[in-house]
Amino acid sequence: MLWLVLTVMMVLLAAGTAVAYALGASSVLAFIASDNLRYLAIMPQRIFSQIDVFSLMAMPLFILAGEIMNRAGITRALVDFAMAMLGRLKGGLGHVNVLASVFFAGISGSAVADAAALGNTLVPAMVARGYSPRYAAAITVASSVIGPIIPPSIVMIFYGAVMQTSVAALFVGGVIPGLMLAGVLFAANAWFAHRDDHPGGRAEDVPPFWPALLRALPALSLPVIIMGGIVFGVVTPTEAAGLTVVAALAVGAWYGGMGKGALSESLVQTAALTGAIFMILGAVACFGWLAGHEQLPSRLASFVTELGLGRVEYLLVVNLIFIAAGMFLDPPVALALLVPLLGPPAIALGVDPVHLGIVLCLNLTIGLITPPVGGCLLTVSTVCKIDYWTLARAIVPFAVLEVVLLFVLVLVPEFSLFLPRWFGLLK
Repeated sequence: MLWLVLTVMMVLLAAGTAVAYALGASSVLAFIASDNLRYLAIMPQRIFSQIDVFSLMAMPLFILAGEIMNRAGITRALVDFAMAMLGRLKGGLGHVNVLASVFFAGISGSAVADAAALGNTLVPAMVARGYSPRYAAAITVASSVIGPIIPPSIVMIFYGAVMQTSVAALFVGGVIPGLMLAGVLFAANAWFAHRDDHPGGRAEDVPPFWPALLRALPALSLPVIIMGGIVFGVVTPTEAAGLTVVAALAVGAWYGGMGKGALSESLVQTAALTGAIFMILGAVACFGWLAGHEQLPSRLASFVTELGLGRVEYLLVVNLIFIAAGMFLDPPVALALLVPLLGPPAIALGVDPVHLGIVLCLNLTIGLITPPVGGCLLTVSTVCKIDYWTLARAIVPFAVLEVVLLFVLVLVPEFSLFLPRWFGLLK
C-alpha cells in the first residue's frame, strides 16, 4: 500500500494540493483500495490521540511569543548590544549578524522569522559599510539556522510530540550544538573578513556597551525565563511558554512597540501557523495508522538488520535521506513523513532519541538554506532584492561547514547529550 500512498500523494502535490491534504487523502484512499475500509472507523480517535499531547500546547505559545517580540521593536536593541560586543573586530558586522541570530534564537525559535528580521536590519547596514550584498545576505541566511537549534525551538517541540520524547531534554540538548554552530560561523566570517578585507576596527560606529546592555536586558531576559525555569524544574516547557508570552507582552510594552494592532496581527499569525501544523499532525496520524497496519517500521528494522548496518552507519544513512528531503520539504512536513518510519529502527539500534532529535532538527533546518526551495534563502532574497540563485551560490561555503558540523554531531553524541545528562533530564 505504501507505493499507492506515495503515488497518489505525488500526484496531488503536483496538482498544487497542500501537503496535509495530500498525505491524509492518499492514506485514506489506500485503506479503501486495499479493502480495509473498516479500519477508518477508528481514524478520528487516532487523529485526536496524535494531537492530544500536553507538550504540544507549548508550540502555539512559543509561536505567539515570537510573533509578539518580532513586532515589539526589539531588533534594534539586540543589534546594538551585539555591535557593542563585537563591532570593533575586523568584519565586525558579520560577527554581529551571527551574535544577533544567537540572541534571536532564544526568543523566536524560527529560522525564517530570524532571517526576515535581520535581513531587514543588518543587510542594508552591512552593504552601507562596504560589504558586498551577496556576502551580507549569505551570512544572514547561514546564521538563521541557529534559530531552531538554540531553545525554544518549534521544530523540537514537533519532534518531541511525534516521537514522545522529552521536550525539556531536547531544549537543553540544543544549547551546545547551537553554540558550536555559532562558533563555526564566527570562524568562517573571520576568515572571509581577512581574505576580502572587510571593514572593522575602531572606525566602526559602536554603541557604548553599558547603555546597550541595559536597553537589551528586557529582551535577553526571555531565554533566561525559558531555560532557567526548565533546567531547574520550576516549570514545564508548556508553562515556560505561557510565562514567555506574558514576559513578551511586558517587554513589548517596555519598548513601546506593542499596540492593539500588533497584538491582533500576532494572534492571527499564530492561529494560522498553529492550524497549519496541527493539520499536518492529523495527516501524520492517518499515515502512521496505515504504516502500523502494514508493519512498515518493523519491516524497515528487519531490513536494516539484514543489511548489517550498525548504529552510526544507519544514522548516517538517515541523515543523508533527511538532507535530500530537507531540500524540498519544510521541517515539520519532513519530520512528519519520515521520523515515524526511520526513527524507531534508529532507537532500536541504540541511538538516543534526544540525540536523534537534535541532529535531525539541525539537518532539516540546513534544508532551509539550500535550493531548490530553501525558505530562508527565499525570504532573504525577497527582503534584500537579491537574485535567488546568486544568493544560493554565495551560501555554499557556509552550508558546507554546517553539514560538516552536522556529521560531527552525528559521530559524537555527547555534544547533544552532555547537558541533558548533567541536569538529570535523561535516564
